[in-house]
Amino acid sequence: MHITRRTLAGQMALWGAAAGIPATIPKHATAQPRASGMYDLRDVSFPSGLETLAGKFFLPAGEGSHPAVAIMGPVAFVKEQSPVQYATRLAQQGLAVLIFDPRNHGASSGEPRRFESGEAKIEDLRAAVDFLTEQDGIDPSQLHLLGICQGVNWAIEAAAQDERIASLGIVAGHYLTPDTAIMYLGEAASVEARMNRSTAAAAKFSETGTVDYIPIVGSPEALLTATAVAEWYLPWDNEAPWFLHRGGWENRITAMSEAGIWGWQISDAASRLSLPVLMVHGDKAASGPDIPKRIYQQIPSAHKALHWIDGANQLQFYEDPLTIDRVIAALGPYFRGEQISL
Repeated sequence: MHITRRTLAGQMALWGAAAGIPATIPKHATAQPRASGMYDLRDVSFPSGLETLAGKFFLPAGEGSHPAVAIMGPVAFVKEQSPVQYATRLAQQGLAVLIFDPRNHGASSGEPRRFESGEAKIEDLRAAVDFLTEQDGIDPSQLHLLGICQGVNWAIEAAAQDERIASLGIVAGHYLTPDTAIMYLGEAASVEARMNRSTAAAAKFSETGTVDYIPIVGSPEALLTATAVAEWYLPWDNEAPWFLHRGGWENRITAMSEAGIWGWQISDAASRLSLPVLMVHGDKAASGPDIPKRIYQQIPSAHKALHWIDGANQLQFYEDPLTIDRVIAALGPYFRGEQISL
């Protein structure tokens, strides 16, 4: 029998609605956790619309069909940042994983370079699911999405649209709402000024083809102005040959990207989620504690769970092995269809 999202949800026991309550999902005849290094890695490319996306595909060693996860990372990310940290760990737990540069970023095609588009990222995620369905060794009834930081928004949107997606994991989410915009930019007037600047830049591009850029970090005019965020990101903007493994991250984003970021409202899509959802967050993660809890309450799925990690800040969810291992301890069994205790 072909297992769809609805039949999976129908088999599930009711998940705990808050951290600390055991959550149970059914077991599937899929790959079990494997020792470190027990996966094959391939550089891959696949189409998304008119563009070609560059990715890395992790396939666990061993025979049988594996559950598969496509990962969407933070704003203007490249796959060599936080996505690879989650991918290697999930692959060691018996999950196939696809990470990729979205269009306009990193090694993927697309113009203008560093143009951030939520609509395009949603399409890219659905194209990633297309890719996974075509691979040998993948269970097509067990396709999952993982969003990290701002990537949670596009993972939520894709999951709300695509019936092929069996479950959703959302980690340290920078949930885009009007309150989030004010939290990051200080006041409504600042949000309006950013939106106006972005709209003007889009009009200029439409009329002349000229692309205006702003920094992502490190300037009062940057997309993200927090010092801590700048100190984490700036070392990635280093093109020295001994840092080629870090990918092609650039400290710039098109100015016309901001309207689609600060003007996005994720609550609408969250309120349409019927599939199983695991939210992982903490008091010091992006969006603070209140906005994620509000989004969680808006998710109507009966099969949802909230895993709260006290003490970890947002940047630890990007690269701290101890923090990521705690996240994976929940995500791995969750994506494999096993019982988890939060």
